[in-house]
Amino acid sequence: MQKTDFLVIGSGIAGLTYALKMANRFPERKVLVLTKATADETNTKYAQGGIAVVNDLENDSYAKHIEDTLIAGDGICNEKVVEIVVKEGPERVEEIIEWGAQFDKEEDGDYKRGKEGGHSEFRILHHKDVTGKEMERALLDAVARQKNIEFVNHCFVIDIITQHHMGYLITKSTPDIECYGVYVLNLETNRIEKILAKITLLASGGNGQVYRTTTNPSIATGDGVAMVYRAKGRIENMEFIQFHPTALYEPGVRGQAFLITEAVRGDGGILRNKKGEAFMERYDPRKDLAPRDIVARAIDSEMKKSGIEHVWLDCRHFTKEKFTEHFPNIYEKCMSIGIDITKDMIPVAPAAHYSCGGIKTDEWGRSSINNLYAAGECASTGLHGANRLASNSLLEAMVFAHRCFLDATEKIKLIELNEAVPDWNAEGTSEPREMILITQSLKELQQVMSDYVGIVRNDIRLQRAMRRLDLLWVETEDLYQSSSLSPQLLELRNMISVGYLIVKGASFRKESRGLHFNTDYPEKSVLVQNIVL
Repeated sequence: MQKTDFLVIGSGIAGLTYALKMANRFPERKVLVLTKATADETNTKYAQGGIAVVNDLENDSYAKHIEDTLIAGDGICNEKVVEIVVKEGPERVEEIIEWGAQFDKEEDGDYKRGKEGGHSEFRILHHKDVTGKEMERALLDAVARQKNIEFVNHCFVIDIITQHHMGYLITKSTPDIECYGVYVLNLETNRIEKILAKITLLASGGNGQVYRTTTNPSIATGDGVAMVYRAKGRIENMEFIQFHPTALYEPGVRGQAFLITEAVRGDGGILRNKKGEAFMERYDPRKDLAPRDIVARAIDSEMKKSGIEHVWLDCRHFTKEKFTEHFPNIYEKCMSIGIDITKDMIPVAPAAHYSCGGIKTDEWGRSSINNLYAAGECASTGLHGANRLASNSLLEAMVFAHRCFLDATEKIKLIELNEAVPDWNAEGTSEPREMILITQSLKELQQVMSDYVGIVRNDIRLQRAMRRLDLLWVETEDLYQSSSLSPQLLELRNMISVGYLIVKGASFRKESRGLHFNTDYPEKSVLVQNIVL
């Protein structure tokens, strides 16, 4: 058993920002950070494009950034939260610069600013095409200088500990559900341990691996959302799954796809169909810089018309020097598979990218479970609404990590550890005899979600998806109850729960809005609402 004052689950930008602030504020208290892989393997690491922030008030304004965010969010954003993130964002960006993050600059010393889909101004700060990796590096370096932050790598969180584990019946309507810590599977010792914490922050990232092709790494399996749902916490707007329009298409590649950042189109890249036509002008007056939901649906439509599995991104009009200066990582990847961007167009197709819904929080990052906060992609703060504006996610993660820190700073004095939490009971379980039972179920899940709950949906597809998910859930729960636990089984269980929540939210939303497009309800409803599960 371990005990800690502050427990952080996840080591992306949200988790590390919060941990660093807590360690500075309370040098005498312990901050424990858990990650199921290594500290640097997070969704943050794969964020290419940059971070949207208004720090040039001569040419930009908070009002413009707020308006752009609200337009992209298509009526579902929490306007108060949008204002909070946009106005508090510049201070958080200055903070990470002080911690060592470096963003590209012009010769005169001012920052280079990019423009991406849905933005009315040039406001995206970036570090080449590896912005998230640079920010993660700076945070890990700063965290390493703190003596009271402890990392436990290769540690899989199984469940949030609540009154349920003390023998009480908990339902969605139970008042004052409390988080006492977590049960974890230590992958180095292969033992199940309990960690007691006064305050827990879930910064566990996204869920792109629910789909067959995603820009997310293999760790993005929706663990935090699934755990909170099992603990009877509130989840909202899971139907809004953002598909990035331009992932590199490589025949036969499943799982994580290489991302071609939206900044390429911001710099003048043009999407073309099988005939070589620049087709986006037929779908939106903003052409290639329309918001992601519109571009992804347009590409999906062109692919279905032509019967091929991708379109092309034309960058042949770029000079090699211009492209390699801003996008060296993309240039190197394309060359490695025989694509010379000065001569060849880049084959691209949409891939699952970002979950706009998640664990419902208030404006301080508090979940519906006491002493449990959520920040980053696993949270639904109200910023993104029905569609995330490009490059708003890193900003949101830092702003809400700071707000969780401020709120928890006041709470910590009033909370005691619950020493009565029992150990994990693994009696009656045995080693699974066939791993194929897990791997095949995972393939089925990803196939169902990709074919029935993708960019375009309808009621029949959603009903079929739900029936198949129900069967997968029964089979997996039987395996979970009778088998000793493994990361593969735990991830499968979590992903089935996340798939269910996406399908359930999509089934409840009888309209088309933002990232959710249902051909049976092609219009927007007059009633604008959040789907809370």
